[in-house]
Amino acid sequence: MTTISLLGAPHDDYSSHLKGAAAAPGPIREALWSEAYGLVSETRVDLGQPGRLVDHGDVIFGEGIDPWDAIEARVGEVLQAGHPLICLGGDHAVSHPILRAVRRRHPRLTIVHIDAHSDLYDVYQGNPRSHACPFARIMEEGLADRLIQIGIRCVNPHHDAQIARFGVEVVEAYLWRRSLPLRLDGPVYISLDLDALDPAFAPGVSHPEPGGLSTRQVIDIIQAIDQPIVGADIVEYNPSRDVNGLTAGVVAKLLKEVAGMMVRTNAS
Repeated sequence: MTTISLLGAPHDDYSSHLKGAAAAPGPIREALWSEAYGLVSETRVDLGQPGRLVDHGDVIFGEGIDPWDAIEARVGEVLQAGHPLICLGGDHAVSHPILRAVRRRHPRLTIVHIDAHSDLYDVYQGNPRSHACPFARIMEEGLADRLIQIGIRCVNPHHDAQIARFGVEVVEAYLWRRSLPLRLDGPVYISLDLDALDPAFAPGVSHPEPGGLSTRQVIDIIQAIDQPIVGADIVEYNPSRDVNGLTAGVVAKLLKEVAGMMVRTNAS
């Protein structure tokens, strides 16, 4: 049986504009295990089956310890079991230390990044660790062989230069079609920012960007992945901005579909 590991990374110190994403893992877990929703993915994976989903709690941030070191170390410990891992942010900055640990286990790796923003700034507001910068750091450090960004709808000239610099493959929101092939080869890491979705579907984010994807379209992207999904993060849910728990329910749904596809694509 394929086991899926779950780990919270409740950190948003490098968020711009609004904080609050650090509070996300708890409400996500509450929605995931709520009796209001089922635990079976659309791919017929029962996450309530004993041993199917193992929750490792949250990364602990100790005084005087670099938070990036804490995240990387804890992710590395959890990955030692050899199971696919879903991390719950936190803002998108946490993807950088998470991928440092993931990359050590996967000499080949493609990132499928679903987001409204490319997060490729070299530096944002004077901070190279900003949640607007993680994929610049990730590509500088060679933590992935390919970066495919889907749903992007906030590209400026600096982003265009960074996209060219790192050879990023971008599918802007207006170009997305269900039939669009991803042509993947080898292990895949999914990085899912909730503001990829239109605010009508996910209002509980710090940077809502109209014109986004529907919940169904994001699920279609996840379910189109035909290579082993070895890791994922779901980030930028801000509970303080949510409306009647709508976004928490969406996160729980997407988590189940990612987990279901992890089981399907890693089946021996």
